[in-house]
Amino acid sequence: MKRSPPRFLLPFLFLFPLLVVPALSQSPPQPKGFLINCGSTDDLVTSDGLRWLADSSFVRAGVPHKLSLPGLLPVLSTLRSFPVSPDLLQPRKFCYVLRAVRGARYLIRTTYFYGRFDSPGGSRMPPVFDQIVDGTFWTTVNTTADYAAGVASYYEGVFRAKGMTMSVCVAENTYTTSDPFISALEMILLEDSVYNGTNFDEFAMGLIARSTFGSIGSTLRYPDDRFNRYWQPFSGSAHAMTSTHNISSSDFWNLPPAMIFNTALVADKAKPLVFQWPPNLLPSSSYYIALYFADTLPGSSRTFDVYVNDYSFFADLTVTSAGLVVFSTQWFLSGLTTITLTPGSPLPPLISAGEVFGLFSIANVTHTRDIIALEKIKGNITNPPSDWSGDPCMPEQYSWTGITCSNGSKIRVVSLNISSLGLSGSLSSHIARMTALTDISFAYNNFTGPIPDLSKLKNLQKLHLQNNQLTGAIPPSLANLSQLHELYLENNNLTGEIPPSLFREGLDFRFLPGNHLVSPPAN
Repeated sequence: MKRSPPRFLLPFLFLFPLLVVPALSQSPPQPKGFLINCGSTDDLVTSDGLRWLADSSFVRAGVPHKLSLPGLLPVLSTLRSFPVSPDLLQPRKFCYVLRAVRGARYLIRTTYFYGRFDSPGGSRMPPVFDQIVDGTFWTTVNTTADYAAGVASYYEGVFRAKGMTMSVCVAENTYTTSDPFISALEMILLEDSVYNGTNFDEFAMGLIARSTFGSIGSTLRYPDDRFNRYWQPFSGSAHAMTSTHNISSSDFWNLPPAMIFNTALVADKAKPLVFQWPPNLLPSSSYYIALYFADTLPGSSRTFDVYVNDYSFFADLTVTSAGLVVFSTQWFLSGLTTITLTPGSPLPPLISAGEVFGLFSIANVTHTRDIIALEKIKGNITNPPSDWSGDPCMPEQYSWTGITCSNGSKIRVVSLNISSLGLSGSLSSHIARMTALTDISFAYNNFTGPIPDLSKLKNLQKLHLQNNQLTGAIPPSLANLSQLHELYLENNNLTGEIPPSLFREGLDFRFLPGNHLVSPPAN
């Protein structure tokens, strides 16, 4: 006997019909956003009319590669890898940074095809690594099984932009020692109605499955889907039916392509329709589920109940040839999932398509003030560290080289230590905007120019600028930093008189050897 959901599983369920309007006669325009052909030096227009951009404008690090394999799709024939540095103290992330509309939702898809770029003709296995969006760990990338089957891997999620840019990153981890890589990246702007039942302030969505039931054809995508979502055929063992509908979903929240309603899995007469979907085991968690239906007989209708793992998903659902969808923004799943449709009318139940997304929590991000300041600091460095992109602090294990951050509801940078990295450039005055800093070290590099005014850094305890090529005078304001107890300025080209108040008890002040400073007159 079927059961209703227990209290702790009560979902948010919605029913939304499709309106029957004339079908569009021409393809939709290019999706809004970015389609990036990673590792390519030239833009590419594929046979479906999509324009793919070369990636050099979006990423600073990495090495481009071209694969020479027969029959390979153009977008998969190039990739960018990011060399692993096993001698570093912590793993690094490498990010594509793309312009975004603050508050908008984006479909993000990453595509990977290994192609043995790092050992042509060899026997190495694909690397396993992490991927990150802004400050949130998304998932681990493992293309081993797909590559063995001769196909590419892709990962899709839906994220909300918290700022004017979004970063999509691949990151080293301890699973393998090979270089992370990426073949293609898509960041497509979704319309406001799409997946709007999810609270994107707290969650992002990771695609588990998107299927057209009863279909044995090719994957539906652009131009049928204006957002280039992939709808994979799922035939199952049930009876399949096809039809030709004049359905448009232009007024429907998730805006699915009309062609998903042209096939369906159908139960035998007077019997329930039972099938496992998605076919893979799922970890215990909350999921977004959307199920799409349309009667395959024009002007007809049928009524049935929908169950997910024996729990009532929707009762007395009446489906017509106009089409409709029922969905839950949070439904608990674990292990294998069984969909059951039990008849309530003479015509047997059917189903046209479905989507399942896993929900995962969005991490906090670095304070905007510090992000802006660090971008200005990076702009003053001729050769900044290669991993200085994306969120500076998050995820915590992938903070930028030399960056230490605080925890809690407000993520601030508390230490900036980029000593002995062979860097050159000048010290940006925007350092003074990072008011949570307690430690700064630019020592043992090749920085030139003056020491900026740091008087706003009331928490600063250590300032190490030794062994550079700094010029000008020591700012008198440094003497007003009451927490400062280490000031190392030796081996620069500083000039002028040393502020007398720097010779105070509790401050370890070093200015020799080097420099051309004048000691203050004796009292």
